[in-house]
Amino acid sequence: MKIEFIEKRLKDIEADIELIVVAKKDFEHRFTKEYKDILEEAGFSGGQDELCLLAESKKLFVGSDSLRAKDIRPAIATALRSLIGKKYKSVKMASYLSHDKCTATLRAQAEAILLGTYKFEKYKSEKSDDFEAIYISSEEYGAKKVNIDAAKRAISKGLEVASAVNLARDIVNTPPDDFYPKIMAKVAKDIAKNEGLEVRILKEEDIKKEKMNALLAVAKASSHSPRVIHLSYKPKNPKSVVSLVGKGLTYDSGGLSLKPSDFMVTMKLDKSGATAVLAILQAVSRLKLPIEIHGFIGAVENMIGGNAYKPDDVLTAKNGKTIEVRNTDAEGRLVLADMLCYAQQEVKANYIIDMATLTGACVVGLGQYTTGVMGNNQKVVDKMLYAANVASGELAAHLPFNRHLKKTLKSSIADICNISNTRYGGAVTAGLFLEEFIEEENKQKWLHLDIAGPAFVEHAWGENPQGASGAGVRAVTRFIEKLSTSEGEHY
Repeated sequence: MKIEFIEKRLKDIEADIELIVVAKKDFEHRFTKEYKDILEEAGFSGGQDELCLLAESKKLFVGSDSLRAKDIRPAIATALRSLIGKKYKSVKMASYLSHDKCTATLRAQAEAILLGTYKFEKYKSEKSDDFEAIYISSEEYGAKKVNIDAAKRAISKGLEVASAVNLARDIVNTPPDDFYPKIMAKVAKDIAKNEGLEVRILKEEDIKKEKMNALLAVAKASSHSPRVIHLSYKPKNPKSVVSLVGKGLTYDSGGLSLKPSDFMVTMKLDKSGATAVLAILQAVSRLKLPIEIHGFIGAVENMIGGNAYKPDDVLTAKNGKTIEVRNTDAEGRLVLADMLCYAQQEVKANYIIDMATLTGACVVGLGQYTTGVMGNNQKVVDKMLYAANVASGELAAHLPFNRHLKKTLKSSIADICNISNTRYGGAVTAGLFLEEFIEEENKQKWLHLDIAGPAFVEHAWGENPQGASGAGVRAVTRFIEKLSTSEGEHY
């Protein structure tokens, strides 16, 4: 599909259909005034993501609450998604700016095109047709003057980040029989080769030498041996160093604490954190950001069998802490415990961010669409909340730590238990568990992102399709972009 910014007025661009965003329910706007009566007759009110197709006029109208990126992005994505499978091969639309000289909305337009037209049809016998071309005109919706060079840069950035999001979606949507730890390592190698990154893969014997016994325990009953992946992007004279740590459960049965059958469906999603790390490395490399990035992934499969790890086992993590296992379905935190230790051993970073589909409790607390952000440094937490909620259009909320909840992780026979002794506050207690594996000098640098809610949803929402969303990719990439403009601000 060709996506092109054209320095022409809309009327001079040939396309099968024109997409018009009705911003702030403005039916008197020059783009909508002519169609006001018929739109109102059709019951179109211009609400956010509301659609009205005037087939005879070859125009598709979509409502948006504002001209801000957070509203334009889902509006355009929803509109384009509605055209998939229809006979329109090309689409044109105006440029949208929230105000003069600000190209954030134009970047969001570009993201919306790729995010909204995404399909995962690898396993379908009959595939729907693709668009041949989507054009963005230099004519601006509000008749603002568009800086052509800035517009092209914004669109290019949007397309690169959205491409990375779609890479993450493809990986997460791939069934577990076709995507296991060995394949995760192969994908990492391919990305490294294509983007000029460094990569190191640890196989089972290497992992044993690193004393990652918690990770190895989770992997014991699987026919697929684990992998630890370290992917590095190293620009010259980096302004900051960031370590990203991803939970890579290529499938999670729950282990001997077996999940109910309906909870086991979609557990291919449990590799979403690791997949986000891979995608972010691709995006950062293509954006050529002056930030050194290290991605650490623990790729394992949690299965059942005679050699499976058990409730009541005591595991010794890489940093020497002992963990009493009370539930084998709380396995992601065991993998991350060792991976966080390994990441801190290998790299002295200014920021450490882990991403994981870690707890159903986070989904209960925040809903399906919102990432839980946890950490000890409010300034760093706020940076991530801004990157998610404002800059990228993802949704995130802060879940504060609580010293009283920390007591619920105490074990009578080991240093810590892998689940708390209360059913409440499960997302926070999981974060507090991970904090036990962060060195004292790094506690102010660390963030934990629980993406269990938005990573995989079984119906379309906003700019996201049914299935994998690529949660975390846009937010963390924007977090890193912001670091590239900061004056050496480290924690």
